[in-house]
Amino acid sequence: MVMGFEKGKEAGSSSNALPTEDTPLLLPSGHKRHALSSQLKTFANVFIAIVGAGVLGLPYTFMRTGWVTSLLMILVVAALTYHGMMLLIRTRHKLGDSSYAIASFGDLGFAVSGSIGRCAVDFMIVLSQAGFCVGYLIFISDTLVNLFNSSSSLLVGPQIWGVSTKSLYIWTCFPFQLGLNSIASLTLLAPLSIFADIVDLAAMGIVIVEDFLIFMKQMPVVEAFGTLSTFFYGLGVAVYSFEGIGMALPLESEMKDKSKFGKILGLAMLFIAAMYGAFGAMGYFAFGENTKDIITANMGKGLLSTLVQLGLCINLFFTLPLMMNPVYEVFERRFWAGNYCLWMRWMLVLVVSLVALFVPNFADFLSLVGSSTCCALGFVLPALFHYLAFKEDISWRQASADWGLIILGVFLGVLGTWYSLLEIFSVKA
Repeated sequence: MVMGFEKGKEAGSSSNALPTEDTPLLLPSGHKRHALSSQLKTFANVFIAIVGAGVLGLPYTFMRTGWVTSLLMILVVAALTYHGMMLLIRTRHKLGDSSYAIASFGDLGFAVSGSIGRCAVDFMIVLSQAGFCVGYLIFISDTLVNLFNSSSSLLVGPQIWGVSTKSLYIWTCFPFQLGLNSIASLTLLAPLSIFADIVDLAAMGIVIVEDFLIFMKQMPVVEAFGTLSTFFYGLGVAVYSFEGIGMALPLESEMKDKSKFGKILGLAMLFIAAMYGAFGAMGYFAFGENTKDIITANMGKGLLSTLVQLGLCINLFFTLPLMMNPVYEVFERRFWAGNYCLWMRWMLVLVVSLVALFVPNFADFLSLVGSSTCCALGFVLPALFHYLAFKEDISWRQASADWGLIILGVFLGVLGTWYSLLEIFSVKA
């Protein structure tokens, strides 16, 4: 198992060699590095890496699952995600002082179990990241339909010249996304990311305040608990919402005082869990059984509501190229010798757009992606890699904890995927 790590170091030692699956993503230790992150910046980076579009489906999930069940679910998923991230950190430390050589989740998979480990991580990252982007396009199209769908308009309605408005909005985004996804450098995309995060936080704050005001006026009936099937459905959305497992190793590498990373990560996860709980609960408390799969669809047609929804659409529109970047890294490394490939990027954007056309419900899709891929990435693979790296040194209790998380992740992933597919096809029926 350590042989994979040795091979990775050898591959990274030659600066002239073309990238392969065993080439580390960060520069070797002789190269110049930029300034490392403070504790506050690390906290902010964890927040940015984890918080995404999944939060917008939480009120609907609270309605389906029950608000008490959902709150407990968010806390449990936050704790398990934190545990999975720390397992990755400990596994990298076990393999030696290799912060430069093992830069990513995929690097760690190769270090522990060779090509099989790398392939498993790459496969799940491609599915999850592309799934996030499909969710973004669904949100954008559904929100624009909600904002501009008017039966009194000849131009904007359920269909335009025989084409559904949802399809029209997705295809309108398509050429612009081709341009944005053609940008090779993440540095050039960074200003867009900062702008998107500011818009996202402002919009979420406005939504929470408006939900609270509506709740004080209406106080609809709410349910505390749901059924077994809705539990697994909601679990997928919760896992999807904590989507940053792949960033654990890069974030720790970037931190100045690495001994404090576990503490900062824990505080960030607690803060995010509290924010998710407040956002989901207030959305459900405001609208009760009328809560829609995208909470902003409940906000009506006022100026403030329109600005918030458009702001969230702009946020996800500019975030999509960043979320697709790990997918491009995998495909270009495996099929294009690590070189930039424009046509491959455009084909992947086309595939993501086509999938978004055929998914009827935003929250259902979040649950499917969360169950089918995020459970594996967040729970199964970190515990498996930790066990493989430590199995000769750990006690039976620690080994049982690793295998318990592996079994739990598989169990939740399989059942969550099944119930999510049932929901998706029941909507179509």
